[in-house]
Amino acid sequence: MPENTDQNSNSASDQHSSQPQKADKTAKTEKASATPEERAHRRRVIGIALVIAVVLAALVAIWYLIFDRGRISTDDAFTDGRSIGIAPKVSGYVRRLAVNDNQFVHAGDLLVEIDPSDYETAVRQAEAQLAQAQAQLAAARLNVQVSRTSQPSDLVSAEAVLETARVNYLKAHADLMRQRQVDPRATTQQQTDQVGAQEQAAAMQVKEAEARVKTARLAPQNIAIAESQVEGLTAQVAAAQAGLAQAQLNRGYTELRAPQDGRVTKRAVEMGDFVQPNQSLMDLVTPEVWITANYKESQLRDMRPGQPVTVTVDAYPQLKLTAHVDSVQMGSGSRFTAFPTENATGNFVKVVQRVPVKIVIDQGLPADWALPLGLSVIPTVDVRTR
Repeated sequence: MPENTDQNSNSASDQHSSQPQKADKTAKTEKASATPEERAHRRRVIGIALVIAVVLAALVAIWYLIFDRGRISTDDAFTDGRSIGIAPKVSGYVRRLAVNDNQFVHAGDLLVEIDPSDYETAVRQAEAQLAQAQAQLAAARLNVQVSRTSQPSDLVSAEAVLETARVNYLKAHADLMRQRQVDPRATTQQQTDQVGAQEQAAAMQVKEAEARVKTARLAPQNIAIAESQVEGLTAQVAAAQAGLAQAQLNRGYTELRAPQDGRVTKRAVEMGDFVQPNQSLMDLVTPEVWITANYKESQLRDMRPGQPVTVTVDAYPQLKLTAHVDSVQMGSGSRFTAFPTENATGNFVKVVQRVPVKIVIDQGLPADWALPLGLSVIPTVDVRTR
């Protein structure tokens, strides 16, 4: 039985090997049997196909040389613009919310109003403090004028009183000396004591007048003190004015207005919310939109500012924007990241860097269209233009 099986398998393999040979013989037979006309027609078809292939290759090469050569594009590009953060400077409850999501606003339009009651009270208090400081300053200035007039006259009066007291003392002293020279039998002890008391009183009056003169001679110092009080109160008035100005500013800060034209985005505030200073309430995207294209560093060799650019937008394929290269960022994208690479560590691996290029749109964008920030675009720069 095994022998029969081997024989059957050998015969089957011989049949399979003989089939290709038969096919080759059949093809050779057909070629040999083809007429000269058929062989000529076949050669013409092959020749035409080769000519068409050569022509297509030449057209592709010409197209590249004429149109695509000198045109650099990248798909690592997106729309960019300015986004202004809106945040309050004072705290309080939101009393009015004047805008909605994605609403276009003009410069000066009201966005949010914070309840101003507390700040109006602060303004009135500051006004009262200013009025009080101004009244004190006015009184001090009058005091200076009075001092400049009264202090010199007080000195003259004090000197006159001193001179009178000295004359009185001399008279009382002379009376005492005469009383002591009188015969005791011709006078009484009471008269002597009375004259002595008058002499002592006159001496005390002289001392008192001298003290008044010393005090009156301090007139320049007293005037300087009055003037310094005026200066201090003037500073208090200035401080009160600054306090009033700050209170008025705080009251004005309760109204948040648009710093320029733009569209409201990322609104994060509602009516009745309590907001704090520097809390992000919304962003304002300005109408000016440009394109940030991250070209490879090897593509920047012939790129210059002012070169024309054609832009297609993934979101709006029907748009064909024309633009121009505005500027090339002075540094690659990785250089300005939070943690830039440090190539001096010894683990350096060369990676092709990308450099942001600012491209400004010239025309092609309808006036009633808005390009949101971050849309993917494909800019193509014609670097043949110098």
